[in-house]
Amino acid sequence: MYVQELEPVAGSLGLSALVAALPLVIVLVLLGGVRLKAHLAGLTGLLAAVLVACLAYGMPVGQALSSAAQGAVFGLFPILWIVVNALWVYRMTVRTRHFDILRRSFGRLSADPRIQALVVAFCFGALLEALAGFGAPVAICSVMLVALGFDPVRAAVVALVANTAPVAFGAMGTPVVTLAQVTGLPLGTLASVVGRQTPLLALVVPLVLVGLVDGRRGLRDTWVPALACGCAFAVAQFAASNYVSAQLADIGAALAGAGALVLVPQTRAPAPEAVRVAVLTGTRSEELDASDPRREVARAYAPYALIVAVFSVAQIPAVKDWLARATQTYDWPFLDVVDADGDAVAGNVFSWPVANSGGTLVLLAGIATAAVLGVPARDAVREWAATVRELRFAILTVTSVLALAYVMNLSGQAATIGYSVAAAGAGLAFLSPVLGWFGVAVTGSDTSANALFGALQVTAARESGLSPELLAAANSSGGVLGKMISPQNLTIACAAVGLAGREGDLLRRVLPWSLGLLLVMCLIVVGQSSPVLDWMLP
Repeated sequence: MYVQELEPVAGSLGLSALVAALPLVIVLVLLGGVRLKAHLAGLTGLLAAVLVACLAYGMPVGQALSSAAQGAVFGLFPILWIVVNALWVYRMTVRTRHFDILRRSFGRLSADPRIQALVVAFCFGALLEALAGFGAPVAICSVMLVALGFDPVRAAVVALVANTAPVAFGAMGTPVVTLAQVTGLPLGTLASVVGRQTPLLALVVPLVLVGLVDGRRGLRDTWVPALACGCAFAVAQFAASNYVSAQLADIGAALAGAGALVLVPQTRAPAPEAVRVAVLTGTRSEELDASDPRREVARAYAPYALIVAVFSVAQIPAVKDWLARATQTYDWPFLDVVDADGDAVAGNVFSWPVANSGGTLVLLAGIATAAVLGVPARDAVREWAATVRELRFAILTVTSVLALAYVMNLSGQAATIGYSVAAAGAGLAFLSPVLGWFGVAVTGSDTSANALFGALQVTAARESGLSPELLAAANSSGGVLGKMISPQNLTIACAAVGLAGREGDLLRRVLPWSLGLLLVMCLIVVGQSSPVLDWMLP
């Protein structure tokens, strides 16, 4: 049996926290300073975490390695199981050209470039975030905006800023699923709290986007459709995350936002010539004007409808209970850990949700998608294999970061840091989103930031008397605002629109918005931790 210690280094909490933080510091420095590839930084950080666990905390080598193995397995299933299957569905739509039809369908909603920014970057980007994630929304939406005639820099900035509100529920809810696992908190509760924070961003971001496209004139002329879009998105994201399924939050929100724009008469009004001259400095792609049969447009939307249908059926109590019965629970081998109070930790047991995993449900929707889109079974299997190949380095990154997180959590390193951070007291509510923001800014992933800092936030919250669910959710909600300044996303945006080497220019343009929206999120969390806004929490 291994007993976690909080102060293993010279009996000092401060010194122990500094040593415990070494793996995190190494990962962040390698990523942000040395610019090492993410999977190599993750593996190096994992090695550091194992060494700290064994040498400083006295954790047996076998148990440290077993902790890492459990983290890696969780990274594969259910996390990467969700991501691979979601991206597989997206790849099939690209293969059959139905993605192009969907793109044209969104592009035809309005001729006003300010509205086009909302439709493409905010709504369509959220739909891509729901399925693909991992930089795909920024790359695809910025290219689409350039095809509509936007200046490349403006297109990249709009795509980066828009990729905020949907991130916490991206890739079929992967960030919050990861957060629930590493913290031991219920997924439903965490999704509910995040769903009462990020929708508030959704109210603001569309207004910011029309301002970025056309300044004060854009706000003055199009604030009604922008507000309608933001409100519909926010309501749908709140409702889905709280009452339906975290995995459907972004799909529902994206379609609701686009639907709201369709219903606002101002959306279909042509833009004044002065606006078109000022905003559209490039040449519009003729491909966007191609007409598509209604049947093919319906097939282009079918994958998203099928995902919604499958997840909705899975929420029916009788079906949900039937799927849950397939869950396998194991005592994890070579692992016997108790906390400082002598209580067995949850990590000693591993649960494998075979049937009711989000990835399995997406797989079922993907099989139905292949049938609807007319993809032969052999080609569908090849696309799935190609998806795995495409994600090979992302797979290595996710498994190594989660292995690192599990070693830190089970050895007691995360608890030590959490107790140390708890000294911030009431100020912790303000700092909690900042920690998530910093993690995503460096790693480029809300999932990775949740894996690294989720358990730390919970420990700090419990020691300072704050809600663990609130601070854990704040880590994810604050993290979404760091994505627009992450080197990974900046590089993707520059490469997509032909601005290679100008990442610094984009950073200077988006950093004020990242910091400004982060301040808003910090104030929201502080309010929710006090009687002022605590009524918002479930």
